Amino acid sequence: MPSQKSTDTTAAPAAAPSATPKPPSRERGRARVAALMAAASAVFAEKGYDAATMTEIAARAGAPIGSLYQFFPTKAVLADALLVRYGEALMALMAEVEVQAPALSPAELGATLMAVLPSLKVERRAAFALIDARPDMVAQQGQLRASLRAAVAGVLRAKAPDLPPDRAATLAVTVLQMMKAAAALADEPDPAVGEKAMGGLARAASLYLSDVLA
Repeated sequence: MPSQKSTDTTAAPAAAPSATPKPPSRERGRARVAALMAAASAVFAEKGYDAATMTEIAARAGAPIGSLYQFFPTKAVLADALLVRYGEALMALMAEVEVQAPALSPAELGATLMAVLPSLKVERRAAFALIDARPDMVAQQGQLRASLRAAVAGVLRAKAPDLPPDRAATLAVTVLQMMKAAAALADEPDPAVGEKAMGGLARAASLYLSDVLA
């Protein structure tokens, strides 16, 4: 990730270290915050935490810089909010998979699980750019990993209710590694190669799930 420090000279309101995002009170405000966070994800994913500037993020969202500072007093507050949002989006997707799991074949379940992380490609890239640049985020990374592993175990038990919790937790480690591989393939520069590799990975996940959940 880029290591160049931010050169953003736009004056921001002073904020205490414990500053938190200001929640929008109206629908228009919620839409503005969503646009600002989407822009921030894109900029952080492209440039990393240090090189990203609040000015560029506001410009990417087509919003006045004051609007960005209104909801996110500092870049650190914005980064924290993005990590929280990424975790919530990821857990929401996994909850959907858990609901669907009983009706899915092993092949369908494998393909569905392999698609989870690639579906949040920009958000995931931004989240890891933030974690890499900020040592204080290591704990959040560990919590996110544990939550995702538990969610995968929940999906496996939804598909195979008789699966013991400890067995599900062990299997979840392997499945999660496959999901991470799928996320890496989403960055494959040759789309045709990436598509073929993803198909092979989904097939491998299907065979694995057919074996361990039988």
